[in-house]
Amino acid sequence: MAFLTRPKTIRRRDVLLGVAASLLAGHAGAAKAAALPQRIAAIDWAMLETSVALGVMPVAATELIQFRDDAVEPAIPSDIIDLGLRGSVNLELLHLVKPDLILISPFYTRHEAALSAIAPTMSLPFYVKGEPPFDKALAAVQALGERLGRTEQAASVTADILGTLDTMRRSLSRFADRPTYLVNVGDSRHVRIFGTDSMFGDVLSRLGLRNAWNDRSRFTFAAPVPIEQLAAQKDARIVIVSEIPVQSRRDLRSSMIWNSLEPVREGRVLQLGNIAPYGGVTAGMRFARLFAEALQTEGAGR
Repeated sequence: MAFLTRPKTIRRRDVLLGVAASLLAGHAGAAKAAALPQRIAAIDWAMLETSVALGVMPVAATELIQFRDDAVEPAIPSDIIDLGLRGSVNLELLHLVKPDLILISPFYTRHEAALSAIAPTMSLPFYVKGEPPFDKALAAVQALGERLGRTEQAASVTADILGTLDTMRRSLSRFADRPTYLVNVGDSRHVRIFGTDSMFGDVLSRLGLRNAWNDRSRFTFAAPVPIEQLAAQKDARIVIVSEIPVQSRRDLRSSMIWNSLEPVREGRVLQLGNIAPYGGVTAGMRFARLFAEALQTEGAGR
C-alpha cells in the first residue's frame, strides 16, 4: 500500500511546485511589464515614426500640424497632445503629460538636461554627416523595440521593410540605366539636392538606381544649389520630392534655365508628394513607394 500511495504524494508536490513557479513567473512578468514605458513623448520626428511603426502611439509629440503636412505618414490621431516646436518644446506641458520616456535624437543634445529632469530620455542617431542613414533607422527600430518590450514587432517590421525593398528593387531593374537627381525646389533658380548620405539617396541606391549627384546632400533652409547644375548629367531623370511652393511653380514655367534642362525638355521629371527629409524608416519607405509608383506609371523613358 505504501508503494501505491507514493506516486500520489509526488504528483501533489509537483503540482504545488508548478503552481508556485507559475505565480512567481506571473509576478515577474507583471513587474517587467510595469517597468516598461507606457506613456511615450516624442520630440524627434524620426523617433515618432519609429515608435508608431512598432505599434506604440506616443501620448504627445512636437509640431503635429506641420508633421501631418510635411511627413504625412504615419497618421497621428487628433487627440495626441502637441508639445509645440521641436526646437522649443513646451516643458510645462510636457511635465503635465507625465511621460515614462521621452524620445529624442542627438539634434536635441542642448535640451537633454531639461528633458531628463522630467522623464528618462532615449536618444538614437539617424543622421550623421556624410553617412547613409537607412541602416541607422533600422537599428533604431531594434533598439526602441527592446526598450519598449517589442522585440518581436521590431523583427517583423525590419523583415517586412527589407522584403519590400527587395521586391521593389527587382521590379525597378529596367530603370537602372538612367541616373536620378533627387531635389526639393526652393525657388525658380535653386534646389536642395539629396546625395547618398540622405534618406532618399540611401533608399534610391537600395532600389538599385544610381544617384546623379555625386557630392554630399545640399539640403538646408535656403536652397543652395543653382538649378543649372542639374545640367551636368543630361541623360538623368529629375525627381522632385515634396510640393513646390506656389510662386516657385509659376516661376519655373517661365524659367529659361529650367526649361533648357534636357530632362525637362524630354519630360523626364517626376513629382512626388510630401515626405519628411529627416524621417525614419516610415519616411524612407514612403519615398520608395511614391517613387516606384511614379516611375512605373510614367514609363521607362523616365
